[in-house]
Amino acid sequence: MTMTFRLTIAALAASIAVPVWADDCAPQTASIRILSNDFPALHAVNARAQECVADGTEFVLNQTSEHKNIQVPALQANPAEYTVAVVANGSIVPLLNEGLVRPLDDLVAKHGASLKPNQLIKVNGQTMAVAFMANSQHLFYRKDILAEAGLEPPTTYEEVLAAAEAIKNQGLMDHPLTLNTAVGWHLGEEFVNMYNGFGGEFFKPGTAEPAINNDTGVAALEMLKSLVAFSNPDFLTFDGNTTNALWSSGEAAMAIQWGSRASQMMDGQSINIVKENTVVAGMPTVAGGGTPASTLWWDGFTIAANISDAEAEASFIAMVHGIQPALLEDHSDKAIWLLDGYSPGPSAVGVFENANRGTPAYPMLPFMGLLHGVLGNELGDFLQGRESAEQALADVEASYIQQAKQQGFLN
Repeated sequence: MTMTFRLTIAALAASIAVPVWADDCAPQTASIRILSNDFPALHAVNARAQECVADGTEFVLNQTSEHKNIQVPALQANPAEYTVAVVANGSIVPLLNEGLVRPLDDLVAKHGASLKPNQLIKVNGQTMAVAFMANSQHLFYRKDILAEAGLEPPTTYEEVLAAAEAIKNQGLMDHPLTLNTAVGWHLGEEFVNMYNGFGGEFFKPGTAEPAINNDTGVAALEMLKSLVAFSNPDFLTFDGNTTNALWSSGEAAMAIQWGSRASQMMDGQSINIVKENTVVAGMPTVAGGGTPASTLWWDGFTIAANISDAEAEASFIAMVHGIQPALLEDHSDKAIWLLDGYSPGPSAVGVFENANRGTPAYPMLPFMGLLHGVLGNELGDFLQGRESAEQALADVEASYIQQAKQQGFLN
């Protein structure tokens, strides 16, 4: 499977092109059912998509942080439970593997005249998704807390650890750092980011054989363990919503969080002292490396395979309407939009800095999702001190190999 997506700074920057929209969002009478993640940028897109639904027509919207766990069984049903699945680099792969989303080229030709080439996600030459925003995890910090501790903003993970220790030792905060380390997908992503920062390769070249059980993997795990030592003891339950809540209530001085959450963390729900002192920065580097310890992502929409053509067309029209440049009038600060007329603001600094410094895209491989899932489920015991890093990685490798053989990725 060959998947193509070109995420460049030029693609992220504002464009002077004048968009021409092929559809006028005439009221759609076929059922539209959307499954997506749960954060403000997607709320805005989904709300605009609903504008295309005719009175009395079924419109279902499920915005949930559990979308990745729901999407495969929901789209396996016939008819599919949802007509639209909003996805990212990693979460599209299981849908492609199972043939659960349909090619979009006919719909693009008919209703997508405005879509730019960099928005069309191609798999084996066919458009399988339409991207509308870029995303990445990066650093947030409280400039007032760092100043009170006599610290400069950290740019490396070694400096993050030193800052966390100083803040704690000075009695400013008991748990100065928070990350999205909930067991499962979130914890897997933290390892992926850190392993990237150390320069690791996830698979042996040209194969599905894992390549994380090595000194680089141990170093990545040891750094993660050092970081969560400055987090709340419940860190294995922390997802993006938890991190946002902790930040907004003033309970952390530094956070690793998604750029798509920046508008909330810099304003939104935060108490005034947090709003006034939140600063966005690129992801730290680690171990002397020059590349941020993160991954670049796109978010976009797919159309389910197991639905009628009428539902597919109505859903495509609605989602294209959802990402018209008019979205930027009230929501330009909620994401790094891949839309004409987008001009990045303060909340976009972290993703832009990551992109400028060569952060790699999340691996779009059929078997990466399997490895990611195993990592997220197996690493918690190490972080809680119940086993060594070497044993944790051996467990990951064994579990992945067993499952990869069952799924036909390995012999």
